[in-house]
Amino acid sequence: MYKILDRYKNPNDIKLMSLKELNYLSSDIREFLIESVSKTGGHLASNLGVVELTLSLYNVFDMEKDKIVWDVGHQSYVHKILTYRRDKFSTLKKFQGLSGFPKRCESKYDCFDTGHSSTSISAALGIARARDLMKKDFDVIAVIGDGALTGGMAFEALNDLGFNKTKLIIILNDNQMSISQNVGGLSTYLSTLRLDPSYNRFKNDINNTLEKVVFGKNIVSSLNKIKDGIKQMVVPGMFFEEMGIKYLGPIDGHNIKDMSKVLKMAKEIDGPVIIHAITQKGKGYNFAEENPNKFHGIGPFDLESGKLPLNNSKSYSAAFGDGLIEIANENQNVVAITAAMPDGTGLKKFSNIYKDRFFDVGIAEQHGVTLAAGLATQGIKPVFAVYSTFLQRAYDQVLHDVCIQNLPVVFAIDRAGIVGEDGETHQGVFDISYLTPIPNITLVSPKCVEELKYMLRWAVDFNEGPVAIRYPRGGDLKDITLSPLENFSYGKWEILNQGEKIAIIAAGKMVQHSIKAKNILQEKNINPIIINASFIKPMDISLLDDLCDKKYKIVTVEDNMISGGLGQSIVNYIKDKKEKIYVKNLGFKDEFIPHGDVNKLYSINNLHPEGIAEEILKMI
Repeated sequence: MYKILDRYKNPNDIKLMSLKELNYLSSDIREFLIESVSKTGGHLASNLGVVELTLSLYNVFDMEKDKIVWDVGHQSYVHKILTYRRDKFSTLKKFQGLSGFPKRCESKYDCFDTGHSSTSISAALGIARARDLMKKDFDVIAVIGDGALTGGMAFEALNDLGFNKTKLIIILNDNQMSISQNVGGLSTYLSTLRLDPSYNRFKNDINNTLEKVVFGKNIVSSLNKIKDGIKQMVVPGMFFEEMGIKYLGPIDGHNIKDMSKVLKMAKEIDGPVIIHAITQKGKGYNFAEENPNKFHGIGPFDLESGKLPLNNSKSYSAAFGDGLIEIANENQNVVAITAAMPDGTGLKKFSNIYKDRFFDVGIAEQHGVTLAAGLATQGIKPVFAVYSTFLQRAYDQVLHDVCIQNLPVVFAIDRAGIVGEDGETHQGVFDISYLTPIPNITLVSPKCVEELKYMLRWAVDFNEGPVAIRYPRGGDLKDITLSPLENFSYGKWEILNQGEKIAIIAAGKMVQHSIKAKNILQEKNINPIIINASFIKPMDISLLDDLCDKKYKIVTVEDNMISGGLGQSIVNYIKDKKEKIYVKNLGFKDEFIPHGDVNKLYSINNLHPEGIAEEILKMI
């Protein structure tokens, strides 16, 4: 079926191939990726963009000893194909199957686990310094995208690298995209370099000419001493070289011959080098080229049309975006902030309608939080839409810049709970635990999609301090309909139905699971009361007191870690009252949640309706 890929055996084969064979292999890999990901889903566009870049790395470096750190890691599929994992792609992102990100436990060729952006240079620098300390001989390469380079951690690493001159190769994979279109000053700077590579031509022409004449070599040496002046005349700034890092580029990242040549040059430089490679996200598949956002992370799709199966249910992200537009139409002080995720968080329509009130800060969550804090001090109402797992990156800013000052910032925490196929680095199962201990913050969660817009309106109107709204990926369960709560009383829970002896206190989407669990239990003549803990912090103390007085057994259900979660807060409150009330906490145990289908992961952790019912039966 494939001209070259079917003959490929191991990484050393790359070095033995002609340029023509390598180009055939790149076509084979693209065809394999498109066909495979159309069945399993996954990160397609980013991987189609790094096929030749990856082959060039394998052509120059020795994968048995050299180390590659892939920033974020969602573009490592080609690397995985070339390191004995092609036959596992049918299991991509499935439970106990192939991860969509590099995993040290999966292969010796994955030298560092990645999943969040902007980490590769720091990790690679650590590996390189360990190499030098142990006097070993291998090359270390960090592959980072132009979007990830906007993250503050990347700049911290570049600053360290340029000052200490550690031998390290950085490949700047410049496809002008992160997940959505890149923004910011760095993006503009890179665009200038992309469009005007005259400095590099100028430099090469001078060097090549002078090397040919007798006295030229001495002049080349002298010219190196005034190279900074030349750079400043031709390309203002020369940001990387002024930091102390040799800059090579821009290079066509899809030209294996040129990429291999410049990688060999970089390999010989005794110090830090950054190679600026221009690539096209989605290259080789028209639908992905035309709409790289859609094909960044995509579910199974039709190969011929590029279309996803129809999904008529409304997602929480879409409900949030629509709700915020309605609120912003009535309140001119409302603004939206995102960290390079306008599409994923549902803010794309908002950004088109309210251009002046929309701020995409790039991959810079720390800056996004403190920007919101600054806005709030001046009477603006900022709503920062961010994935639960990415808000972790700005914990200090939430605590220090927002909560200490008790500023009325709204955090719209998307992808709270299980996200499924992206695995440990993306599961949003820690936000209740890391936000609850912070004074001044209010933490709420809607029980259904329709309730989110009312909760968002309440949060925007609340001016007594910061509010965090957590909600899951996707939509509601298909076979259940709930009436949204339209008016909220601070710190009050909602009793959804009556029961006796047992009270199920559930938060967010777990309310839906608990209602279905009650249906199962009623067939066994067990009739628990279901309570929607819409306020996770503060808790409804008066209702808890009432349950204790009536000697209810309490079961808490949340899609968060048990440690530090809502259930633990309830246990601590009852213990302080010195009441002898039985409380059972259901949630995620003290371990990271692997990648896999969401329903499968709920089932394994007994957080699906049948599991909740089973746990209550055990308790009885």
